[in-house]
Amino acid sequence: MKKSTFFALALGVVAIGSDMLPGGLVPGGVFIKDAQAIVGRPLTPVSVAGVARRTTRRAIVATSIYVATLPPSCQVVVIEGMSLHQCGGTYYQPSGNQYVVVNVN
Repeated sequence: MKKSTFFALALGVVAIGSDMLPGGLVPGGVFIKDAQAIVGRPLTPVSVAGVARRTTRRAIVATSIYVATLPPSCQVVVIEGMSLHQCGGTYYQPSGNQYVVVNVN
């Protein structure tokens, strides 16, 4: 084993061992001892935003209805990473040189 590898390994063992003592090597410690998540903040398991994000997944299902051109006044929307054309309450997805009607659930 090279001296530099041995030195780095020994330094890591000392840092971990001393962090477990009261006061530790670094104030507050290197390892997180307390939960840092605040309930109600985004990305925490029980936050309202996190639950809403996980429960509002939408399914895009293609139908067998194809059209050559889109109706007037359509806008492009992105749903679940897919670019769709929304024309009123109907969604269209490009498919070659035509458009397929899709259901968004």
